[in-house]
Amino acid sequence: MWPWGHLAVGYLAYAGLTDRRFRRAPDGLAVVVCAFGTQFPDLVDKPLAWSLGVIPNGRSLAHSALVATVVIVLVGWYLRSRDRGTLAVAFGLGYYSHLVADAFAPFLAGRWDELAFLGWPLLPPVQYAGPKSFYGHFAELARELAAGHVSAYFAFQLVLVVLALGLWVRHGYPGLGVFRSRPTGQPGE
Repeated sequence: MWPWGHLAVGYLAYAGLTDRRFRRAPDGLAVVVCAFGTQFPDLVDKPLAWSLGVIPNGRSLAHSALVATVVIVLVGWYLRSRDRGTLAVAFGLGYYSHLVADAFAPFLAGRWDELAFLGWPLLPPVQYAGPKSFYGHFAELARELAAGHVSAYFAFQLVLVVLALGLWVRHGYPGLGVFRSRPTGQPGE
């Protein structure tokens, strides 16, 4: 899934949780932390695999459900010890939503071997075809779009983005205020 698809899935999940459980719109700082969680696995794995070559591919270490659980527990412990439990939930939900979103297409297509990334390193790494760089992936996407080829999965991600953006606007742009400058000592939005 592309970064914007992960962001949309994470926001929709977190907004749904806060609306259902707390009966309110998501908190701004929590939305930013959730957004970071949705990108975290790729921010770790892609550079380690494609730039440094120290892990087998761009979906291995941080994409492992085993590693994700350890990271989420540690981040949760740290944030809860600072009375920031809401941020722990936001990060964990964002992170897990990334793994679910990456597993979605192979699961629906019955390509079970491609789900092995969830069990890495206990399961062998998946051998992916295609580019092994950021540039290569974006260049391939640009070629496909220029040729008018849009996969149903790519279109589905765009629909999720539109839904998430609409909900984000309806919620009053939570998280946007976190990036505004404020005098020292004032809490984030």
